[in-house]
Amino acid sequence: MIQLNDKVVLVTGANGGLGTTMTETFLAAGATVAGVARSIQQDAFPSARFLPMPADLTQGESTRELVAKIIGRLEKIDVLVHVLGGYAGGEPIDAMDDATWDKMMSLNVRSAFNVLRAVLPSMRRAKGGRIIAIGARSAVEPAAGLSAYCASKAALVSLIRTAALEGKEYGVTANVILPGIMDTPANRSSFPSADRNRWVSPSNVASLALWLASDDASQVNGDTIPMYGAGL
Repeated sequence: MIQLNDKVVLVTGANGGLGTTMTETFLAAGATVAGVARSIQQDAFPSARFLPMPADLTQGESTRELVAKIIGRLEKIDVLVHVLGGYAGGEPIDAMDDATWDKMMSLNVRSAFNVLRAVLPSMRRAKGGRIIAIGARSAVEPAAGLSAYCASKAALVSLIRTAALEGKEYGVTANVILPGIMDTPANRSSFPSADRNRWVSPSNVASLALWLASDDASQVNGDTIPMYGAGL
């Protein structure tokens, strides 16, 4: 079992469908986890190594303040696991409204940009760090009617790969996991008749993220890693 006993991990979207499993996985590996969500409390995870940090990562200044507060409390951030994101779609490009487009770009790209911009300086100073972002299969295989979602996830991939290039001289790696449909409560509710055996398990995604955060993955950088499940 991978152990991260001396590591501080920042997990965004920490109490969501995947974020909950991600937070539990890193806590089980011995890490101290700063869990970020718009609304999150200490009792979300019964561990003395869990620090709840409510914040809106779509706002640049509040994200900077958040990261500064975490470093002030925990002294460092070794790993950033960016889970936060959203899904919306269903309309062709010519029928897409501005609000949906802006929402997807804000949740899926701006939040990542804000937290990267705030975290990277401390990782460079420390001469090391791991960045793992959760993208989506749609980033590389767009679908009709999902232009805003697919474009935002593709932009996330580009942003993370740029971070990989900018961080490599400082020992900072950045990679993106691209899951297919995940077996989360929200997806079960949205697709009640689907064959969930073909979906991706959140625990498998979290296990891959844990490996990417470990020393074993030190030479993996700038990669987009597909995890499409049995429904290839």
